[in-house]
Amino acid sequence: MYFKRKVYDKLLNWKRNYADKYAVLLEGARRVGKSTIAEQFAKKEYESYILIDFANVSKRVLDCFDDISNLNIFFLRLQTETGINLVPHKSLVIFDEVQLFPKARQAIKHLAADGRYHYIETGSLISIKKNVADILIPSEEMKIQVFPMDFEEFSWATKAVNYEILKQVYDSGIGLGQAVNRKVMRDLRIYMAVGGMPQAVEAYISGKNFAEIDAVKRNIIKLYEDDFKKLDKSGKLSAMYKSIPAQLSKGIKRFSVSQAVGSRKSTKDDERIFDLIDSKAVLPAYNTTDPRVTLAATKDLSSYKLYVADTGIFVTLMFIDRPNTENEIYMKLLSDKLPANLGYLYENLVAQMIAADGRELYYHTWQKRGSTHYYEVDFLISAGAKVNAIEVKSSGVGKHESLTEFQKKYSKTVKETIVFSQKDRFDENGIKFLPFYLAPFVV
Repeated sequence: MYFKRKVYDKLLNWKRNYADKYAVLLEGARRVGKSTIAEQFAKKEYESYILIDFANVSKRVLDCFDDISNLNIFFLRLQTETGINLVPHKSLVIFDEVQLFPKARQAIKHLAADGRYHYIETGSLISIKKNVADILIPSEEMKIQVFPMDFEEFSWATKAVNYEILKQVYDSGIGLGQAVNRKVMRDLRIYMAVGGMPQAVEAYISGKNFAEIDAVKRNIIKLYEDDFKKLDKSGKLSAMYKSIPAQLSKGIKRFSVSQAVGSRKSTKDDERIFDLIDSKAVLPAYNTTDPRVTLAATKDLSSYKLYVADTGIFVTLMFIDRPNTENEIYMKLLSDKLPANLGYLYENLVAQMIAADGRELYYHTWQKRGSTHYYEVDFLISAGAKVNAIEVKSSGVGKHESLTEFQKKYSKTVKETIVFSQKDRFDENGIKFLPFYLAPFVV
């Protein structure tokens, strides 16, 4: 099953403006749909294409890369081995899972310079840098990150919500009314439960129950864990990944490696964190020390939180301690009746929505005067020369002391202060209160 994806338009832009000189690397976690997107693009936009899957390729095809000094012979051998004719300037070659065969990635420099054909590479999970120590990374390579399906893409696939109408609602400055707001929030919770991994979305559309969809997500988590073990046989990398929901549920100011692995942090743990971030299976959010300056320039690399790249996977990780997640739990999630404060789950949702727009994640903490406690703004987003400050509430709007204090402290820096919750839209004391489904229009 093929789903409409936003990255397709980015590939069209690459083909029109850059493909004659640059290959494009689709990077992202496993199972986000990179290979499917690349092949669908090839089928629709080119006369012919060759797909080389380096996870399942013959030795004869690999041998073609032993000598690329004569590209005429290289292309002749490649066409002979695959049985596919390449048409100059009208054909595409896909290097799928290119991190498994670094020699092919190094060849991109010469292949792109030759200009006869276009090239798409895909790479996932196992850090590509682990396999490129001895090769020349091509400068003739653009990168496009592929994320899990966002709520809009999920809505395209399931016909759940008309996004054009939601955009009009956001632009109008008014709410949907309580009854319609509750319906759209339930649709959003379905998305949170299923997530944006195409296999899970396909299972949902095919009529699978939530326990069966959860099994699909558990298989994806198992794939991630298998890949983590290839990088780190100690199991600590996997432990860090699986600890994310628990750490967020405690409301801590930063991710704690020692809590994840059960021992004091070591120098090796820093490398594991870098590998985890490189995997694209997580989203890092950095504490910015001074929001009055550019967020990127003042991010504290030692103070960060980690979110799961897909909120559907996050939900499964919440209950990973049991052999399976029952339908009953999902039904309670959909009806907002789980016996817990799920602010951290909605926080992960907002993090995913911000990241899907191609933005880095930032937050800000500062100590309360005369106290050992801290204020914290969940997310900061650049808005021109200013910032939008965001706080996440799971159900009611409750107190928002940190947001109010941030507004006072950085009044010249703040453009808008926003509280996201499940409530319908309203404004109060200079703060916008918005339902979660309108978050993509803010970022």
